[in-house]
Order: sequence, then C-alpha cells, then structure tokens
Amino acid sequence: MMTQPRLPVFIEADELAKSLDNAQLQIIDMSALSYYDESHIPGAIHLEYAEIITQQPPISGGLPAIEQLNTLFSTIGLRNDAHIIAYDAEGSGKSARLFWTLAASGFENVSILNGGRHAWLAGGYPLSSEATHWPESHFQFTINPEVIADKTYILSHLNDPKTVILDARSPAEYNGIDLRAARGGHIPGARNLDWTLTFDPQENLRLKPTVEIEALLAERHINREQEIIVHCQSHHRSALIYAILKFLGYPKVRGYHSSWSEWGNCADTPIEM
Repeated sequence: MMTQPRLPVFIEADELAKSLDNAQLQIIDMSALSYYDESHIPGAIHLEYAEIITQQPPISGGLPAIEQLNTLFSTIGLRNDAHIIAYDAEGSGKSARLFWTLAASGFENVSILNGGRHAWLAGGYPLSSEATHWPESHFQFTINPEVIADKTYILSHLNDPKTVILDARSPAEYNGIDLRAARGGHIPGARNLDWTLTFDPQENLRLKPTVEIEALLAERHINREQEIIVHCQSHHRSALIYAILKFLGYPKVRGYHSSWSEWGNCADTPIEM
C-alpha cells in the first residue's frame, strides 16, 4: 500500500504544481462552472457547492445525511486512499466547507489550495480546459460528531467557560444592523471574527501570515484549551475559520452548519445585540 502524502491543511500553489503527477492526489474545483470550463488545474474535477449542503428555507447550509454524502463522493470518484486538494475562486469558503464536510464524514486527508484559483493564475501554473471525470468509487464513512455542533449542543454549552462561540460574520451582522434572518444580533457570549480579516486580497486571497491570524485570535481571547464553535450565516465563511484553526493546531473545533440561518429564525433562541 502506498503511503499517504503528508500535506498541511493549506498547500501553496508552487507545492501543488510540483505534485500534479502524484496519483494519490485528487483535485476538486469548487469554483463556478463557467470558470472551470474556461480553465482549471489539470486533472481537477468540478463539484458544485450546492451538492454539499442542504437548503430548507429559511435554514441554509445544512449538512446532508451521511448516506447522501457517501453517494455523492462515490459518484464523483473520491477514493479512500487519496489526499483531496480543494480550491475555489472566492476566498476559499467553498473549498473550506468541503474540507469541513469531509471531516464530518470522518475523512481528514484534505488540503485547501491557499489563495485558490487566484493564486494559481497569478503564479502562471499549468491550466487545462479539458473536463476530468474519475471512475465511480465506493466512498463509505460515518459521521464524526466531534466536529459538528447543532442548536441543541450550543444551547447546552452557552454558560460553559471552556466553550467559545466564534462568529465569522461581518460586524454589521453580528451587531444586528445587517439583518439576514427574522432576528438580528448574535449568540450570547459569541466573539466576532469577520472572515475577511484572515486573508489578503493584495496577495491573491492567500491567508495572512500566521502571526497576524494568531494575534486576531488572541485579541478575542481564543486559546487551544477551549472548544471553539464556529458559525456564520450558513457555515460557508466560518468553514474557512474552522480550517484555519485546524491548520494552526487547535484540537477542539466544531462547525455549526445551520448557523445564523437557523438561530436567527428561531423564536426561542437567546440573542444579544
């Protein structure tokens, strides 16, 4: 049996470019189909973001049933012995959501291309316009509850000093000014870290230096001893924060997949402004 490649949560474009002939890597493009059709990383398949979430208005961004995920991943040809590289064209939120979804499926051999499509194009690396398809596989995993939070779990941990809720929405959403649900505000005690503070548009949407991100977390009194629950409106933006925390070695991190689309639309959930 071949040894799994040891890759970090975030991989740089130059490192991926050197590894395009590695048969153990499977690359997934989460960009819009129009981008994929125009050009993509050679060997990458396309996966629509909508296929890895459920929509039950007003709740958006739910986690599909494990049977549905196993069928999806088998149909597109994900292999249990592969290492997945995901990328997109808009700040890595979509690819980070795939990273978290696979973690929720018990699969952790996943990396995110730092800067995604923007970094790849800026580096002048190889491109292809030929669609890729993988043979159907038999991808079978079970839910890993250690990375998932739901409303009930959060309600039971609101007064737990060892648990921190990290809200990745904008300050306007956090403070109830930008209203995207029936009710505005934030989960009591939640700390706000706008996801856009973690990556740099001037560096092709690559993550900011580790020391800067660690400083953002320290300012919010986040440490590795706590369990951290991340959320946004639909666990798209917060999926990037989840991936960053795992990249930095935070051991206990959960994603609240229904996020504010659920919490803010419930009549009985506590809210702070």
